Amino acid sequence: MKKILTLLLAGTVFFANAQTDSTNVKKRQAKIEIGSEGVNIQVGKIDSNKSETKYTKFPKVNFGFNFEHFDIGLSKYHNGSDFDFPDNYSFLDHEVWTTHTIGLDVLQFGVRFNPNVKIMLAAGLDWNHIRLKRKDITILADNPVLDYTEDPNLKLKKNRFSNRYLRIPLYFEFRSNESKDNKRFSFVAGPEVGFLIDGKLKQKSETGEKTKVKDDFNFEKFRYGANVRLGYGCAGLFFKYYFNDVFAESEAPGLEGYKNLSFGLTFGF
Repeated sequence: MKKILTLLLAGTVFFANAQTDSTNVKKRQAKIEIGSEGVNIQVGKIDSNKSETKYTKFPKVNFGFNFEHFDIGLSKYHNGSDFDFPDNYSFLDHEVWTTHTIGLDVLQFGVRFNPNVKIMLAAGLDWNHIRLKRKDITILADNPVLDYTEDPNLKLKKNRFSNRYLRIPLYFEFRSNESKDNKRFSFVAGPEVGFLIDGKLKQKSETGEKTKVKDDFNFEKFRYGANVRLGYGCAGLFFKYYFNDVFAESEAPGLEGYKNLSFGLTFGF
């Protein structure tokens, strides 16, 4: 009998303590709002005693459509320190000032740890437009190796082929405190990978006729590299370098080590 009473008393005390502790339980609650960085999520604690929620300022998670890092600049193709081409690929010689790159990020998932530091995983698009010097050639589509045909009667006004990649960069961002004019210095760097969407040949004759052909044109299906961005306010400079070759090695024999670097202006930090 004593054992039963002891167990009942212990259970009563435990239940009473549980009831007392429950009045001090702090539950977590998330706050979701739309901001300049997309959908922002902050975690808060509900104090049942004070009937209020205290939200932590950081870390702050954001995700969604976020149009940033709009790039416009030049692309320069090279083979090590040599910016010329092997004799059998001299048809790739291009106009410097009209061979350019355009790109932007459209999706982002990021974590801001404080007002100055943030990590972001983004997704966007990159276009590289190569303006060929020769106006009497056509780069072959659906060909096992990179090659071309020559036609002296072609008389093109524009001869351009390009590629489009899905780009997925991982950014590490550091930015300064705001100045008196509400602007900041920003430094962003990180790795980037890309997946080929398509290539395109676009030709325009002297009489105004246009020809467009879509193909992969033996471009590398997957590329990887790094990018660096330095800005003030919403504008700055970018530099990107891809570590693997521009064209698939097995489909462009003799162009091993032929790589792409891009640089120019960027907008949106």
